[in-house]
Parts: sequence; structure tokens; C-alpha cells
Amino acid sequence: QVHLVESGGGLVQPGGSLRLSCTASGRTFSSAIMAWFRQAPGKERGFVAAITWSAGNTMYADSVKGRFTISRDNAKNTVYLQMNSLKPEDTAVYYCAADVKQSRFFFIAPGQYDSWGQGTQVTVSS
Repeated sequence: QVHLVESGGGLVQPGGSLRLSCTASGRTFSSAIMAWFRQAPGKERGFVAAITWSAGNTMYADSVKGRFTISRDNAKNTVYLQMNSLKPEDTAVYYCAADVKQSRFFFIAPGQYDSWGQGTQVTVSS
């Protein structure tokens, strides 16, 4: 089991930026898909972005493309989500997730992911 811990959430004004971090520990893995999801009150958990642990290939939801950037630092076992030009509709709890079963395909369904962090709140408001 991979243990994931997110940090970096907070309150930011529209147009502002935040960087989320997700640090992995526990089971070691050389290949995986690491992803960010978010869940707003009353809504289902939705895919935001994903990255392959080894090669660094990325995929984004259309709603964040061009504004968010996912990256990873293998030496620190950490995945980042840089969020720029934030909008009120980005307000949600953001979760880090890991799919250690495979690393060939990106999946947007939460059920594909084995491990989850506890979530970090991001609020975009003036």
C-alpha cells in the first residue's frame, strides 16, 4: 500500500496561484500513474490531471488545460500540481491518487486508483 499525503491548499483570490504537493511513502514502486482529482460540495469526484511516474507523460482535464501543470520529483517521491489563473469554480477538496497496477494508460475513473491521500481544501474567492 502506498501512503499519500497532500499539502499546499488554502484560500486564494480569483486569478491567483497555488501549488499542491503529494508525497508518497510506504511501498516502493518504479512505475505508476499519479493523479490529482477534486471534489466540490454536492458533486462527484472528478479527474484533474495525471502523470506517469517514470517518463513524466501527462494528461489534463479540459477544464484545467493551460492553467494547471502536473509534475513530479522522483528523488523526493513527490508529485506537484501548479495551479494558475484560479477561478471560483476550481474550489474543491483536491486529492492525490496512485495507480500502481499499470503505467501504460491514463484512466479518469477514480475506481482505477489504489491509494488516496486525505485531501486538501482549495478555496478560490474574493
